[in-house]
This record gives sequence, structure tokens and C-alpha cells, in this order.
Amino acid sequence: MGSGCAVETRDAHSPESSCVSSLFLYRRDFRWLKSFTHRENEVYMLIKIGEFDCTECWDGVFYKKLANYPDISDWEIQTILDFENYEHMNGRECTIEATDSIVRDINNYRLIYASGNRVSVPEKIKECVACPKYKGCMTDFVCHTAPVENALKIFECGALQAPTKWRGVPASVLKAENRNAANDPEDYFDYVMFAWGNCQAGDRLVMERKLKRFPNNQDLSVNFTPGVRFFFKYDEIINHPNATYEGVLPLKIKEEIRLSDWVHTIVIPENERDTFISIIPSELKNRTFYMENDCIDIWGWSEKVYEFARNR
Repeated sequence: MGSGCAVETRDAHSPESSCVSSLFLYRRDFRWLKSFTHRENEVYMLIKIGEFDCTECWDGVFYKKLANYPDISDWEIQTILDFENYEHMNGRECTIEATDSIVRDINNYRLIYASGNRVSVPEKIKECVACPKYKGCMTDFVCHTAPVENALKIFECGALQAPTKWRGVPASVLKAENRNAANDPEDYFDYVMFAWGNCQAGDRLVMERKLKRFPNNQDLSVNFTPGVRFFFKYDEIINHPNATYEGVLPLKIKEEIRLSDWVHTIVIPENERDTFISIIPSELKNRTFYMENDCIDIWGWSEKVYEFARNR
């Protein structure tokens, strides 16, 4: 994940310029940027805008794929500014690596963004087109996926909880773990994260944690074992008091989200029915369903459970 084409960068500033401490530094060489930020004792996140496999944040770099590069939509600009704003609120400044025209469009939109007026989410986002059926992210639902052993505890406490609350350890410990392959900052662990409803990323992560390595094609097909999916309607969950826009994910929720108040549909693999049936809280029974994994791969399962949630 995250590999893609480099974005052409045009830069009129030199490192000695008085503009180097500006929020917008357009650098071909990120090694120079890291050196600069070390000298200045500040932490920077790099925003690279271009034609990548998908949009993601990995090891201090936000790879922002544009659906129709080099054109950039107001929605895409809003997500970039959401990322920039979230990072600033957590003590990290951002630099942007993009063409002049893209940076100009972003700057021209800043007053609108600062006014609080938000662009409505498109019905389908085409930044990632990996899924065979939809060729994009469907935005009516968001989803959180948990391994079976975690889902048992989720039903016990009645909430999805951020890793710091769930595991009861400081964010500094979570950041230092080997499983933090993306090198996420400490504050990321204070949130419950969500993918779009038809996305397979949650189940992929469940398989990765199960295997303790990146899953291969066979792991995601004949050997694929689904997790438990918790679906939420996007237009409802954005009203959660702890909802946060950070530009990469649809949204995330700080600390926890109570299932009885917010969850729309819970899907448990049929072969785990006996594991769960006696522990589902009464207020969640009419929202919990068991489905057979008769699909050829992770993509088929993702399609099946998403279609069930949206149509029930």
C-alpha cells in the first residue's frame, strides 16, 4: 500500500529563504525536509498529492490520490485541509508537495474552509477503485471490523473503544509496538477508526494481525476468515459529539462509541454463531445478523455484507 508515482514539484524558494518556515514547502527531497524539521525542533507531516494506488497515511506522509489528477475537487481539497487542521491541533505542521496549480486551488479554498462551510460527501469516492464491483468507496455507511476475540469483549462492554482505552496502556507504548507498521503518532491511538462501508481494509487488517504478516492472495481468498463488522450510517455518525475529520479516513471517534446508540447493523460470520448468540445484549439482537462466508475472496465478502447492511 502507498506506493505510487512521484509528483512533480516546482519550487521558487531556497533553504536559506525567509519562507522556509512557511506552512507550504514544496520540496523534491524529503530528506532535506526531515533535516530541516530536526533543526527547528518541530514535527512535520508531508502531504503528497498525485496519482497513487490509494489515499493513505504512512510513516509521516499523507499520500493523497486525486480521482481525476491533476484536477482537484472541492471535496478533495476539504480532506487535505481536514488533515492539515487535525495535525496542527496535535502539534504537527504540514508541508504540501504538489504542482503549483493544485497548491493554488487549495490556497484559494482556505477562506471557504475557515468559514465552516463543508462540502457534502460524494455518493461515491473514486480515489481508490480496487474493489471489483463498485470501483470506488460508497459513502452511505462506514464500518469498523474486529477479530472474533475482540468482538466478544466489545459486546461485553457495549462499545467500540480507542486502543488506549481498550487496552489500558499509554499511547506511547502503542506507538512503539511492532504492529504500528505505519508509524502512526501517539494521538492516533486515542480514536476509534472507520473505513467506508464497502471497503475490505478492516478485514485485511484482521488477517494481518492474525497472521502477523501482510496477507497474500491466498490468505485473502481460500484461507480468508472474516472478522465481525459493525456498520454505521454515515449521515448519523457524523453527529457524534466526538466525531473528528482528519482527512484520511471517513471520520474517527475519540475514546468510544456506544453501540446501542449508534450502530446500524452488526454482521458475524455464521460459523461463529455459537460463540456469540448467548452474549448479544438484548438491545442489539435485532441489529445483529449471522452470514455464511460463501464468497471466493475478501472482495466478495465485503460486497455481500455491505449490500446486506444497506438493503435491510
